[in-house]
Amino acid sequence: MENEKLSSHSIELGCHGSPDQVDIKPPKSPVKMDMELDRISNLPSDIIGKILSHMPLREAVRTSVLSSNWMNKWTMLTRLQFNDRRTSSQNHTTFAKIVDHVLQGLVGPINMFEVTLSGYQASEDIDRWIIHLSRNSIKELVLNLHTQHIYNVSSYLFSCQNLIYLALLNCLLQPPPTFKGFRSLKMLGFMKVTLDQGVLENLITCCPLLEIFVLINCDGFTHLKIDAPNLSRFSFKGVFEYVSLVNTLKLANVRIWLTSTSTVSIANNQGRTAGSCSNLLNFFVHLPWIQRLRIEMYFLKYLGLGVLPEKMPQPLRYLKVLSIHISFNDRKETLTALCLLRSVPALQELDILARRGDEDVGGKMNYALDDNQNCQLTQLRLLKITGVSGLSAELDFIKFLLSSSPVLEKMIVEPAVIVGGFPEQVKKVLPFWCVSENAEIIYMDPWFMVHP
Repeated sequence: MENEKLSSHSIELGCHGSPDQVDIKPPKSPVKMDMELDRISNLPSDIIGKILSHMPLREAVRTSVLSSNWMNKWTMLTRLQFNDRRTSSQNHTTFAKIVDHVLQGLVGPINMFEVTLSGYQASEDIDRWIIHLSRNSIKELVLNLHTQHIYNVSSYLFSCQNLIYLALLNCLLQPPPTFKGFRSLKMLGFMKVTLDQGVLENLITCCPLLEIFVLINCDGFTHLKIDAPNLSRFSFKGVFEYVSLVNTLKLANVRIWLTSTSTVSIANNQGRTAGSCSNLLNFFVHLPWIQRLRIEMYFLKYLGLGVLPEKMPQPLRYLKVLSIHISFNDRKETLTALCLLRSVPALQELDILARRGDEDVGGKMNYALDDNQNCQLTQLRLLKITGVSGLSAELDFIKFLLSSSPVLEKMIVEPAVIVGGFPEQVKKVLPFWCVSENAEIIYMDPWFMVHP
């Protein structure tokens, strides 16, 4: 009986944790218990709103059944994320109704709206949602449309002048003639978006606050002209015939992946650029503050078109991180890379991926340059080279880098997949070429040996 009485009370160990030091507290009154249980309900509305914003939308709406105090708390949500992948394929109509119900139930502004659709074509539904959002001062809009047909974006989108962030997947963009840009937009991301040349250029120019711009596998244009005075980060993957950076003096982080289908355009442009200023110089003239640069797939080949100087007229004084995809069988690509490396006195990290090429180097490269032209990578700390196969041109380039990097701390080397292991001659000669006494050389196994 004594034990039963103890179990009906709150029992806590004393400050020393001894079983014989037991504090027995009287039962709490129902009123006090209710006050403690509903303590969250008495928080300020803005705090409750933050709590709900960190919950999955479904769970946030379900809090309305907790008590009368929580009945309409979810209507204060300002950030909405919907995903039809969490709905069975038979319930697409139900999914659309859920979105409609939530949108109509909100009482405040909608700051962010994100929808992911994969199972059905919902053009009319999306149109209806965009109309609603355009009347609610939407600031962030994300349309992830993994659908079979491209979505023709509603004209109401272009009236959302409070947009700060816009991301579109699988859309057709055709702004009305009255569209004057998004004056508040800072971040813009397009993936598999179709838009013509004029729309692209006008959109970029008419977003004066744009800071981040991402283009992935988009079409409808051949020339990539970027005129954005506040742009700090630009990433591109796809096809173009010509790229022009204008008024981009704040651009510090650039990644350009020119796909293999662009090689035809590059071949066609070789005749046009013969005798003219190189694409390399034209590209960097408006990038004085560039800090991080990734030149991927065939973009180095594009930069090599035209008359190539031995080094840049003005060094890239702030470039610290550089990544290059290069074919060592292509003499012009190698010369382009050398020209660039002679112009980066502050470079600290260099990542090179050896791309397999079909062209022959056309003779041995001459790296014995005089003192005025010599490349001294005096700040280079980290060097990574992937795809090493033991080609003569490749090894000469590596020797050149190691002999030009007196403070190198680490070099990571990974063989080409086709090799299947490290060429022994590479392991033998690398330590002798390295002029840095403190450099650590790490030989990595190819990915297929690490992850079978």
